[in-house]
Amino acid sequence: MKLQVQSIHFDADVKLLDFLQKKLDKLETFNDSIIDGEVFLKLDTNDSKGNKVVNIKLNLPGNSIVVKEQRSTFEEAIDVSYDILKNQLSKLKEKSLSH
Repeated sequence: MKLQVQSIHFDADVKLLDFLQKKLDKLETFNDSIIDGEVFLKLDTNDSKGNKVVNIKLNLPGNSIVVKEQRSTFEEAIDVSYDILKNQLSKLKEKSLSH
């Protein structure tokens, strides 16, 4: 999947970008109509939930899915976002197959 990644207020290292790409590539097994994705990685000053924010937008034909998670590490936020996106993509596929 083609991803456009922007890291805000820091430079993301290669390991984080590889982790993100591999994790989101797995989403295509749940719905193969994903066109592309946009990811924003941001450091936030709110420390109550953690200061790492991941905002993921997946573009599908006629639709888009947006997930925003804030955790103490980017990897944790990506994992939680992945699970949410996986469920939403599965529901969308079931919905389109039933129609």
